[in-house]
Amino acid sequence: MSSISQTAATADVHAAPQARARNAALDRARTFLTLVVLLHHAVIPYTYFGHTDPKYFFGFDMIVLATDSFFMAMFFFLSGLFAWSGIARKGPLNYMTDRVLRLGLPFVICAFTVIPLAYYAISLRHHPEIGFSDYWWNMVTKGPWPSGPIWFLWVLFAFDLVACVLYRLSPNLLDPINRLSLHGRRRPAVFFAVMLAVTAAFYIPGRIHFGAGSWFEFGPFSVQHGRVFLYASYFFFGAGIGVAQMDRGLLAADGRMAKVSWDWMVLAIVPYCLLWTLIFIKREILGNPSPLPDWYEGLYAVCFTVFSVAIMFLILALFQRFKQSGSARLLDPMQADAYGIFLVHYPIALWLQYWLFDYDLPAIVKVAIGFVLTVAASWALTRALRQIPGATKVL
Repeated sequence: MSSISQTAATADVHAAPQARARNAALDRARTFLTLVVLLHHAVIPYTYFGHTDPKYFFGFDMIVLATDSFFMAMFFFLSGLFAWSGIARKGPLNYMTDRVLRLGLPFVICAFTVIPLAYYAISLRHHPEIGFSDYWWNMVTKGPWPSGPIWFLWVLFAFDLVACVLYRLSPNLLDPINRLSLHGRRRPAVFFAVMLAVTAAFYIPGRIHFGAGSWFEFGPFSVQHGRVFLYASYFFFGAGIGVAQMDRGLLAADGRMAKVSWDWMVLAIVPYCLLWTLIFIKREILGNPSPLPDWYEGLYAVCFTVFSVAIMFLILALFQRFKQSGSARLLDPMQADAYGIFLVHYPIALWLQYWLFDYDLPAIVKVAIGFVLTVAASWALTRALRQIPGATKVL
């Protein structure tokens, strides 16, 4: 299977009821999103927001704004697709045992190895005299202990745990979403509207209250305050679709969703442009105040939610529409390794950026080198790790 989308969605895909329900479009969407994660981390140093490298390219700001506005939410949606049916098939206890293996164990291992290795590359720029052992000990005992991208694992684990509790309370709790999905086979716009309304209701108040930069942090456990309920809503919409007959609902191969893919594109482009308009207002008119006015946060949150849902529908629709194309099949060889690639890529990406820092190369060249080498090295390392006996049960 695949990715963060296998990240854990890979984890979840393996929990799907019977391999018969495999959907090539979903597999490729997961793998594609894994590559988006790597691209996102490759360009951040060369953006207005990140700018940890002297080189800069505005096009990378455009990429980061787009990816940050949807990909984590979509990862939770894809992971949720197989949660409810997995709980029904295995039972809550066995399902959570599997989650411990697929999510909990990688989180612990990565928190003590991958994350310190990654952030040591950043630390060396400011404290070149410190050795790795001292840096590791200070991180683990004194902090801060950043989680990097693996925060997704523990949050998904928490959502799975909540899903198990809710399943025990009522196995039919998500049936309304499933019926909406079945209706969405012919009228995906209805599902889109309902999902947009619900996700907006969960996200907008949190964005206004917490702002964009507020994070819960406890050791390696972290998550953005304002997005927790947004992610939860995506996860449970996915879980509702996966309750039963997923191949006959919104994501059906012959459904209408893929046939209106260009409509989703318009619905994504318009709010994306409005996000840039709001960013211009913040920087050039308001003067980057902190905190931002509530009206600004509210408008930004509205555009954010519309773009997030629309771009997810667009990606799913395009992979469904062009599932027979040769270009889509190029992602197939990476599917089984995508989860592992997500887990191991971060230190590779950051150390490549550390190495490229002193070279007087254009930002585009640095990103091209960093991205290609990160993909190649992460994939090779994952392939090697999966040769370890029992590793495929985790990776």
